[in-house]
Amino acid sequence: MDPPKRPSANNFSSPFSNFSKIVDPSGALNFTGKAVLHASGVNFSNGASYAVNMEQLQLDEELGRGNYGTVKKVLHKPTNVAMAMKIRLELDEAKLNAIIMELDILHRAVAPEIVDFYGAFFIESCVYYCMEYMDAGSLDKLQGAGVPEDVLGRIAGSMVRGLKFLKDKLQIIHRDVKPTNVLVNRRGEIKLCDFGVSGQLEKSLAKTNIGCQSYMAPERIKGDESQNNLGTYTVSSDVWSLGLSMIEIALGQYPYPPETYSNVFAQLTAIVHGDAPQLPADKFSQGACDWVESCLVKDPEGRATYKELLEMPFLIADSNRNVDMIGWVDGALEYRAKQQTQTINGSVTKKPEA
Repeated sequence: MDPPKRPSANNFSSPFSNFSKIVDPSGALNFTGKAVLHASGVNFSNGASYAVNMEQLQLDEELGRGNYGTVKKVLHKPTNVAMAMKIRLELDEAKLNAIIMELDILHRAVAPEIVDFYGAFFIESCVYYCMEYMDAGSLDKLQGAGVPEDVLGRIAGSMVRGLKFLKDKLQIIHRDVKPTNVLVNRRGEIKLCDFGVSGQLEKSLAKTNIGCQSYMAPERIKGDESQNNLGTYTVSSDVWSLGLSMIEIALGQYPYPPETYSNVFAQLTAIVHGDAPQLPADKFSQGACDWVESCLVKDPEGRATYKELLEMPFLIADSNRNVDMIGWVDGALEYRAKQQTQTINGSVTKKPEA
């Protein structure tokens, strides 16, 4: 396949040419009623303007790569601030919708448990947006040695407050809650990221079935045919994903049996028909076990709400104690570095693809 043509002064031709309602003749992305994205930054309809652009950035190491693009560490030269820049390529209409959803959420979601948004711009069929650089990475990279209960409580509290903020203040459901979408910095702060598949709530329902299958709630997998709600789910589906993520973070591995990791059917069958995973009672308190159990009720109507989760003994205890998050992050990073330098002999058990 021939590569797409780049726009020129006389002829704008790119993968966006099919989206005449979005791309104007200058090459800017015009999301009517939401934002205009151009080479010098992004202008939101509510008056907020973010003027970060490529000339201000010094490219550094690659931080990650996935279905939704590449993330690189960059230095914003005018302010000497390190940022994480997401680069979105090969876009289609669905990906355009995901971009404007994420940009819209990022610029409105100002909370301690949400990554900060610094700006975005659009050049020659590529969308770039800059976010807070969380220098310890994502939780899936830090959980290898397991997580003690006090740290688990601090992580759980941060995630619940972030998800509750999205629901209460923005009427947003995340739809992709998992350890890879929870970032940590060396100050021990925990923040949610990756809102590309998030959905606007309509009477507490989101109308598409998106997200990582490994963390999907049972009702998302099987649908509710009796109510003709196949493909819809409520906020409680994110509560299930939260509970599953907590067990994985606590144990350092995905909580369902290893035989389900590479077999999609076995994995989905285990989630729908198997017993819900639990925290091991010999390693965690009754309060922690009860908290996770309240997230992993098979019937979505029986799961705890975010408000109820915050009021349970596990998170009340967290709010009343000091936790050495900086020390834990340093230890987790040291453990990860040692694991990366060791020579691996024999087979390695892998968790499901995120």
